[in-house]
Amino acid sequence: MKLIAGNWKMNGLKASRAMLSELVAGLQAAPTAAEVLVCPPATLLIPFAQLLEGSGIMLGGQCCHTAASGAHTGDISAEMIRDTGASHVIVGHSERRTDHGETSAQVATQMRAALRAGLFPIICVGENEAAYERGLTKSVLAEQMAASLPEEIAGFPITIAYEPIWAIGTGKTAQVRDIVDTHAFIRALLQQRFGTTGLRILYGGSVKPSNAAEILQAPGVDGVLVGGASLKSSDFLAIIAGCNTQ
Repeated sequence: MKLIAGNWKMNGLKASRAMLSELVAGLQAAPTAAEVLVCPPATLLIPFAQLLEGSGIMLGGQCCHTAASGAHTGDISAEMIRDTGASHVIVGHSERRTDHGETSAQVATQMRAALRAGLFPIICVGENEAAYERGLTKSVLAEQMAASLPEEIAGFPITIAYEPIWAIGTGKTAQVRDIVDTHAFIRALLQQRFGTTGLRILYGGSVKPSNAAEILQAPGVDGVLVGGASLKSSDFLAIIAGCNTQ
């Protein structure tokens, strides 16, 4: 089953509950053949958990600290995210790596924290524009996955999100043939290291209603991680509907 995940990033206030209610109503009116996940800011996790109860829509956090608790002002632990009723957490997003200097080694520890708390981690990997233009996509991904994925994930249903940094929020989208090739490369790395090809691999990077169905139908694409388009219920519902065209 495909996974359609919405990353709200640093967007959303209490009034955003109206958008979530529209999403719930829309999926009740037009059931989907996909799993749906919403990852709002931490301030909205509890009210969203209440709204989503019984809806079938899953809830996730956007990042987590490596420790379960302690003197870490401003941080949120995986256990805190789990305590809100969330089931997933995003780790290693390029904006965290860039804005907060998170290293792949730290991302690996965050994955361990997510598993410790009983959360399903979605680990983001992807190359920047300079690496893409130099043809270094696969070498960057191999390096990130080697350092970001701890050995302890073997046997756990984690999710990989391939997000070319040059396509995030820019309106640019990778060519479908390149998405297919990159996903196959990631799957081969997982097979080589962990002996499995069954983990989900999502695509993220300016996914919108106009391109979602084509991306979702591409071989080896197990879903999408959506940014800005997940903030508007009509757009997010249209993207989700892309799973129903297969």
